[in-house]
Amino acid sequence: MVSTAVGASGKRVLVAGGVGIDTIVRVPSLPLALADSIHVEPVVDYVAHTGNGVALGLLALGHRPVLVDFIGNDPQAALVHARYRERGLEFDYLVHESGTRRSVNLVEPGGRRLSLYDGRHPDTLRMPRDFYLPRMRQAEHVHITIMPWASELYDDAHALGVPISTDLHDWDGSNPYYHPFAYRSDLVFLSAAVLGDGVFETMRAIMREGRAQVVVATAGAGGSHSLERGHDTIRHTACAPLDAPPLDSNGAGDAFASGFLHAWFTGSQVEACMRTGAISGAFACQSHGTAERCLDLEDLARYRA
Repeated sequence: MVSTAVGASGKRVLVAGGVGIDTIVRVPSLPLALADSIHVEPVVDYVAHTGNGVALGLLALGHRPVLVDFIGNDPQAALVHARYRERGLEFDYLVHESGTRRSVNLVEPGGRRLSLYDGRHPDTLRMPRDFYLPRMRQAEHVHITIMPWASELYDDAHALGVPISTDLHDWDGSNPYYHPFAYRSDLVFLSAAVLGDGVFETMRAIMREGRAQVVVATAGAGGSHSLERGHDTIRHTACAPLDAPPLDSNGAGDAFASGFLHAWFTGSQVEACMRTGAISGAFACQSHGTAERCLDLEDLARYRA
C-alpha cells in the first residue's frame, strides 16, 4: 500500500522503519512515587518514534524523505496517515496484524523522560525486497533504524553504493544485536545515556570495527561528541542555547540526527554538522510532544546567525 505526496527539493532519503504512537504522560517527577494513583495533566497521543522524527526533520529542512515501515490497521495507524497527509511526508507501508507500534512516555517538568516501548512486531518480520528495493534505487542516502527487518537492507544499500546512517539510541556497547547497524553504517549516532564514561571507548570501537566516517554520541544537557575517521581526538559540542528552557526531550536525538544530516548533505565540515544537530535537538526540546514542530531552514538561519 502506498501513500504519496509531493516533497521539496533536496536529498532523496529513504528512512527505513520507526513510526509509531507516543502516549505522553506528564508526571510531577521521575522516578515516580510508589502510590495507588497520581493526578497528571491531560494525556496526549502523538505520531512519533525514531524514523518519524528523522523523516519529518529532513522534510522541514528541504529534503525529500520517503519513510517505509509496517503499521497496523487500527486507530493508531489512522493518526499516522492523518499526520503525514498534513505534513506532506511520503509514506510507503505494509499492514501487519500485530498493529502499530506504541510507547508510553513519562515526562517530568524539566523535560527528562522515561519511555515504555511496545514494539509489538515479531522479530521474524521481514520487509519484502521487491517492496523496498525500488525506493532504495531512487535514494541518495538511506537512514536505517534499528528494527530487526531493517538490518536486512544493508547488503542492497552497499551494492548500490548508497551511503547509510543509523541511530543506535541507548546501546550498552556490547549487545550483539546492534553490531550490524554499528559496523555497517557510514554515519553512526548513539546516546551516551547508558554508556556513561564508557561512551568514548564505544565510539572508538565502532570506528575501529566498522566503516563509519563519523560517530556521534549525544549526551543531553552535556552536549554531544564526535569522532571522525582519521582523527584521534573526540570533539565536544555544547548544547545550543535557544529561546526558552526545555519542555520535552522526546525526539531530541532524532532531531539532532536530521539536523546533522542536513548539514552533511550540504557538504559542511563535521564541526558545522554537529552545531546544526545541536540547534535542531535543542529546538525539538522547546515543544511538547515528538516531532510536533521541526526546525526549518528559516529557524536554522536565525539560530546560526
